[in-house]
Amino acid sequence: MTRQANTPSLAGHKLVEALLAQGVTDVFGVPGESFLAVLDGFHEYRDKIRFVACRQEGGAAFMAEAQGKLTGRPGICFVTRGPGATNASIGLHTAFQDSTPMILFIGQVASDQRDREAFQEVDYRQMFGPGTLGMAKWVGEVHDAERLPEYVARAFHVAMQGRPGPVVLVLPEDMLTRAITADIVAPARAAEAAPTPAALAEVRERLAAAKRPLVIAGGGGWTAEATEALQHFAERWQLPVGCAFRFQDLFDNSHPNYAGDVGIGINPKLAARVKEADLILAVGPRLGEMTTGGYTLLQAPRPAQQLIHIHAGAEELGRVYTAELLINASMSQAAPALALLPPPADIPWSDWTAAAHADYRANLQPTPVAPLDMAEVIRLIDEKLPEGTIFTNGAGNYSGWLHRFHRYTALHRFGKTQLAPTSGAMGYGVPAAVAASLLQDRWVVNIAGDGDFLMTGQELATATGYGARKLLVVVVDNGTYGTIRMHQEREYPGRVSGSDLFNPDFAKLAEAFGFAAFKAESTAQVGPALDAAIASGKPALLHLRLSSDVSTSRSTLTAIREAAQKKNHA
Repeated sequence: MTRQANTPSLAGHKLVEALLAQGVTDVFGVPGESFLAVLDGFHEYRDKIRFVACRQEGGAAFMAEAQGKLTGRPGICFVTRGPGATNASIGLHTAFQDSTPMILFIGQVASDQRDREAFQEVDYRQMFGPGTLGMAKWVGEVHDAERLPEYVARAFHVAMQGRPGPVVLVLPEDMLTRAITADIVAPARAAEAAPTPAALAEVRERLAAAKRPLVIAGGGGWTAEATEALQHFAERWQLPVGCAFRFQDLFDNSHPNYAGDVGIGINPKLAARVKEADLILAVGPRLGEMTTGGYTLLQAPRPAQQLIHIHAGAEELGRVYTAELLINASMSQAAPALALLPPPADIPWSDWTAAAHADYRANLQPTPVAPLDMAEVIRLIDEKLPEGTIFTNGAGNYSGWLHRFHRYTALHRFGKTQLAPTSGAMGYGVPAAVAASLLQDRWVVNIAGDGDFLMTGQELATATGYGARKLLVVVVDNGTYGTIRMHQEREYPGRVSGSDLFNPDFAKLAEAFGFAAFKAESTAQVGPALDAAIASGKPALLHLRLSSDVSTSRSTLTAIREAAQKKNHA
């Protein structure tokens, strides 16, 4: 149903109309009494937009964050006041650290009840605003119902412009139940900064004078056209390209210029190469702690390497690192401009680039582990599912096998294929996978640790309830919070405290949610289980049982403990 302009309508309905005008077709949330008028709007326009009711606000916020990553436009989440908002804050923080566009709509107490500590009342400008940097780019609250469409449009602009990120829009209950005539504002289109000719000339001059250059790509705001341009630039200049922490799908991992991922569990040879480089061209990443190895691969505030830093957010440039050249530009403008730069006639670093890729390929060779080899599990999944499959994960050592052994395809080939939190948020992978399976007709694989899975595993109900099909959840169960146990053995060897887990039968749990479920305790059992899961015609879960000694893709708990004890006794 479409109303004539200036015809009075319920503000809650007008909000849904504003979302439709922005091209939104799916939103995620948990219903609440504070925004009943909006829920009625979703019913009014149910043939055009879907409200996906999730089982917990943290899961809903993670789904919206994944939506933002997949589409490049803000993912949308609706939660109620107080407990709903606090639960959703984890997804908000993830969107901020991951530079993902997202809008969190929060129902609020009615205007005439404010500042009385009414039922579930929270001041969200204090909670998420400038006093708590790292949660939202902007927190707005509607005080005039007629301005509601204006606020929605502004939220979309802020979420997408500069460094993309999350926005909070607070909706007092009475602002949604009034009849308003305000016109819907046109769809938001983000303003984009472009590199200046002088800056591009300096990039070319500095790059041409280098002997050991390295590109690090990352951050938000990438488009398919931008990643294709980045590849063209790397090919013309024969440059090695590394991807920042959990941004591995910005460059085709099978490309001969790919050097690997610059993040947790980095290939030691790549870490050395970053330090040996005489010029780092950082295209898009904010160069955070995980990408810089705790600010050691690039020393802060002045790296030993020349640094050219290109970033969409002017406030990010120079915040941590000084550089030879800082360029404020969006990725959709910067990458095509770089691709047009003519390379020098003679390129002295061709062998450097070839060696970087050779190091990456050598790092794909695992050390066999019995009875269940996680590297082989990743290989089998890649073999049995098509290119373009979306992979999701939360936080934990188990993700190291995926990041090391899976070869991500570039964004311009199949769309986004990596959904993973640079914020290190446990529980992200299941909701992200559910969202991806509902939003796109591609296979989606979630790799989850046992601790990670149970933080948001109830969202399996959302998957079956809304008809997910091409979805595979792989639970890696070693009975421990593996990352914490690893750190305990490294710092306090043999003194285990608080990191043991007591798990359910994950396969039976999945069956209760309507999933097909399978188990494997050896590598030989994995292939047949995957075949059965893929053929089931249902979302499926594969429960892998590992020894707790299996810690990372490079070491065991025993080896870590023995090394720590040896160091302590030295």
